[in-house]
Amino acid sequence: MPEPIDARESALPDGPIPRHIAIIMDGNGRWAQQRGLPRTAGHTAGAEAVREIVRACGELGVEVLTLYSFSTENWARPEDEVAALMGLLETYLRDETPELLHNNVRLRGIGELDQLPDNVRWLLHAGEAATADNTGMELLLALSYGSRAELVSAIRELAGEVAAGRLKADDIDEALVGSRLYTAGLPDPDLLIRTSGDLRVSNFLLWQIAYSELYVTPVAWPDFRRPQLLEALHAYQARHRRFGKTGEQVAPPEEGS
Repeated sequence: MPEPIDARESALPDGPIPRHIAIIMDGNGRWAQQRGLPRTAGHTAGAEAVREIVRACGELGVEVLTLYSFSTENWARPEDEVAALMGLLETYLRDETPELLHNNVRLRGIGELDQLPDNVRWLLHAGEAATADNTGMELLLALSYGSRAELVSAIRELAGEVAAGRLKADDIDEALVGSRLYTAGLPDPDLLIRTSGDLRVSNFLLWQIAYSELYVTPVAWPDFRRPQLLEALHAYQARHRRFGKTGEQVAPPEEGS
């Protein structure tokens, strides 16, 4: 079970809510092993946490939620575990798309999506199409995703434009690179959450999290629910974001803003 959360941490935040939250959902396998269960049981429990966190973020007014669902490195896991993960993803997309549509959430996948099984890719594209006109929170599922591969793809695209004479190398700046990433047009994450305690970013949104606030919790992903999310938001609101400037150059957020 999750660790107890005190009353302050379970109360709704009254300060600024991050526009974009990114989450490294870690600890499913360890959660299961600690209970003498197969790793796949941890992934099943983790899917329940996804459902609750998506709902909570939408209710709190988060604009973008990016979930690190399956990395390019995860393909190297045991074949039966990969198959189970793809099966869970298929079930999630089939069962949750109607709720996303009802809750005005817009779904999008990012990553090397052509690597996904045909049935999963079809359901993802169907979910994207069904929710395309929604105007609420944008839910990004990072699938077969690796940030280095994303950056290489962006660099190749820009290099091709330079070679074709459509772009000058001197015109390439941070904004132009950002416009070629999967997250083009979206705000960078304000808050990066990692569950299960490991202190690394695991090739996730390396460009985009340059100035994100980092929050690491020992709670494994299956136990990370609304109270733990609110605890992370309270920690975020207690920080003074400086973006490389001094504290005197950046005004602190106004009370209740």
